[in-house]
Parts: sequence; structure tokens; C-alpha cells
Amino acid sequence: MSLSAVVWLVLGAAYFVIPLVATFLFSLKSNQTGKCCTAANYGWVIHNGGFWHSVKISFLLALETIVISLLIFVPTIYWVHLKLPRLRPVIAFLALIPFVVPPIVMVVGLLQVFKSSPHWFYAQPWGFLSAAYVILAFPYMFFSLDAGFRAIDVHTLTEASQSLGARWTTTLVKVILPNIRSAALAASFLTLAIVMGEFTIANLSAFHTFPIFIQLVNETQGFPAAALTLLSFGITWAAMLALLVVGRKRGARSAVVAGAR
Repeated sequence: MSLSAVVWLVLGAAYFVIPLVATFLFSLKSNQTGKCCTAANYGWVIHNGGFWHSVKISFLLALETIVISLLIFVPTIYWVHLKLPRLRPVIAFLALIPFVVPPIVMVVGLLQVFKSSPHWFYAQPWGFLSAAYVILAFPYMFFSLDAGFRAIDVHTLTEASQSLGARWTTTLVKVILPNIRSAALAASFLTLAIVMGEFTIANLSAFHTFPIFIQLVNETQGFPAAALTLLSFGITWAAMLALLVVGRKRGARSAVVAGAR
């Protein structure tokens, strides 16, 4: 490895590590005296009921958004690559709209559109917020899955599966999906990070998610807010690692079964 590459790697690592170290040192200061070092701030966060309640809501919303998005976009992108390739540029253009429209404009429009919807949908985070987050995650889901589909020969795999008598649902689940597992995991990671950190839509729609709790602590507590920030960072990375481990285990299990047959 060249010296310039090492320098850039060190600078890149410092760019990410130094703020985390500074936040960690700040989180060790006492909320009463302002002196270091104490772990009381982490204890305050862990024993706070609002912390666990908001984490649970955001994490369940993230899982719901991932499942709904995969159920919608995997069959759609598969069909577009298989039968309707001319629609791909159109969908790619539509996927850019969440980047262009600010979240504050999006949530105001969604609130107006869904205000006449049933109470169980409009007044619950599992309805309104999940629908909004599916739209927000649309670009990340589409471009990740599209890259996965473009990396495989969809037509050959489909024809081979159908020649053995498989239905299109069996082909999609047992042939296509294992081959785009990495792309689906990447899309899931991005969606999880987006939902766990989204603030504007949840705030304007008056739902108490994890980012709302973080903002409330930031406004009222100084040093515990730093501890909460680090814990939120760790929770997000732990959730991503769990998804990665589960995805790899399932992929390895499928590969073993296929080899045995």
C-alpha cells in the first residue's frame, strides 16, 4: 500500500473516530459538577422508560418498512427486468423524487392526503409513519435492488426454473431472491438507518419515535445527551450487524441444501 493511501485512510479514520471519542469523553462528565469521570449518564439513559419505548417504536417501524418495501419492490423490479425493461428509466426517475421533495413538504402533503383515512391508520405510527417511510426509503431500495438484478441473468435463471416446472412465485423466492440477497441486505441496512434517524416526519406528525426522544434529551440534558447519542449509534450498528448475520446464515443454509440436492 502506498504512503498516500495510508495517509488518506488515517485521515478518513480520524474524521469518524475523533468526534466519537470527543462525544464519549463529554458523556463521562457529571451532570451536577461537570467533572469527569462517571458512567451515571449511561445509567440514566438505560433506566429511562422513554428510551426503551422510543427505541422499540422506531425499531419496529424500521422492520415494518423493510418488509413492506421488499414485498413491493422485489417483485416489481423483477418483473420490470424480465418483461418491461423500458419502464426502468421511468421508475428510476420516480425514485429520485424523495431526494428532491423536502421531508417537511412531504409530511404536510401526506397529512392532507391521509386525513380522511381510518383512525387506526392515520393516528398510529404503524400506519401513517410506515407509509411515509416506505416512500422515503424508495430510492435506496430501488437502486440497491436494481443493482442486484442487473448483476444476474434474470432471463436465464427464470427460463431454467420454469423449464423444471416451477411457478413464477417459486422462481422469485427460491431462485431469484437468493441471488440478490446482498442487494436486499444493503437496501435493508439503508432503510434501517433512515428510519432510526428520521426526525422531521415523526415530529410534524406528532409521533414519539427515537429521534424525537433524542431531541427532547438534547434540549433538557447536556451530558446524558452525549451518552444517548453514542448509545443510539451503537444500537443502529448492532441492528445492522444482526441483519447481516441473519442474512448470511440463511444464505449459507440455502447453499448447503442446494449442494446436497
